[in-house]
Amino acid sequence: MTKRTAAKYKIDRRMGENIWGRPKSPVNRREYGPGQHGQRRKGKLSDFGLQLRAKQKLKGYYGDLTEKQFRRIYAEAERLRGDTGELLVGLLERRLDAVVYRAKFVPTIFAARQFVNHGHVLVNGQRVNIPSYRVKEGDVIEVREKSKQLAIVLEAAQLPERDVPDYLDVDHSKMTVNFIRMPGLSDVPYPVMMEPNLVIEFYAQN
Repeated sequence: MTKRTAAKYKIDRRMGENIWGRPKSPVNRREYGPGQHGQRRKGKLSDFGLQLRAKQKLKGYYGDLTEKQFRRIYAEAERLRGDTGELLVGLLERRLDAVVYRAKFVPTIFAARQFVNHGHVLVNGQRVNIPSYRVKEGDVIEVREKSKQLAIVLEAAQLPERDVPDYLDVDHSKMTVNFIRMPGLSDVPYPVMMEPNLVIEFYAQN
């Protein structure tokens, strides 16, 4: 479980954006940051501040990954041939908890991490309980038979505010998803604009 599970709304308020597009986000009511001085913190950001904010937003979106986890994924994207920003997003989307969330098997990325941790998910017929497990093209991810009637699963499939992206082939009647291909930035249905290029600049300069 992530350290931030109990305080995930603080991430929205700290960023000043509804980064998961949830109807209950406190940012829908007030856009300033948390705390008694939140309204006075909205000065113009420096280049470093913009880069840091972009990194925090991307880390937060995937369940507030630790800096160690996120830097490791960035380092891998940097080693691969191609656009590092696109590759970074693609690697993040290949995390098992991200696929479970995208497939609408659970309502939030935080629930996805717990769902995988508790052993409710199979990959190619084998139980996997590691949220950071990296899925490959052609992998079939499914909810365990015993878990298909859980209330959290039944409710998540009905959520109107999220669409399943086209790099996943989902069958909600069977609770299965086929990971078709690694997506690029434009394929990922982020509710707010993500700027992986600023994340790359942040790590290049720091």
